[in-house]
Amino acid sequence: MGRRLFGCFGKGSSSSSSGNEVDGNGKTNDTVVEEAAPEGPIMVELFSSQGCATSSAAELLFQWTVRQKAYVETLNLDTMFTPQVVVQGRAQCVPNDEDVLLSTIATAPRFPAPSFQADIQRPTSETLQVTITGALRFKVEDNGVRVMVALYENGLVNDCSAGENKGKVLSNDFVVRKFEKLCNVEDTSAKKTISGTVTFSLWDNFNHNKCAIAVFAENSSHQIFGSQKFQLPDDI
Repeated sequence: MGRRLFGCFGKGSSSSSSGNEVDGNGKTNDTVVEEAAPEGPIMVELFSSQGCATSSAAELLFQWTVRQKAYVETLNLDTMFTPQVVVQGRAQCVPNDEDVLLSTIATAPRFPAPSFQADIQRPTSETLQVTITGALRFKVEDNGVRVMVALYENGLVNDCSAGENKGKVLSNDFVVRKFEKLCNVEDTSAKKTISGTVTFSLWDNFNHNKCAIAVFAENSSHQIFGSQKFQLPDDI
């Protein structure tokens, strides 16, 4: 069961979480945020299963399953299923219906992107080190938020040899290859600088030209309050 971020940084029926929504004062889950900003990016997560014999490493599959299971609980769903899209950690739908998908994205709240800077280094041929520094641009209180970093890859092609897609060649973009927590943030002003570093172990045939970094802040219910992306430097 793979996980992808797709269409997440561009300008039917669905279900959203019943509770923990942002109220008129911009407060949710004991986290005070700035008023939703129309220019902010929206993060869309796609959980899918391609029925392919060549799958990601087992621990990566387990990690995505845990995250999707958390959405099942916070969005009050009965079970996990694929394909499933989760928008800003607040609403979900089956992405087979384009109108429903676009409506779910269009009605999602937007928040200002963090003012982060990224220092991306490759200390060894097998690792990528990402240091993030900057402000979240919203005030954090009480329960706090966690800042997450995803390393994703575009231009993947899978030749499926089993399952419902047997015999098909599937192209994939925004495939999350690595996913780590940068830091926890509590009792922080909107302008306070935070900083943290994550180190990713790289896979065979890693190609920096096909990869990028996504950074986002989420609360304990996985509701997302701002996201930002960074291209990898040419000389990495």
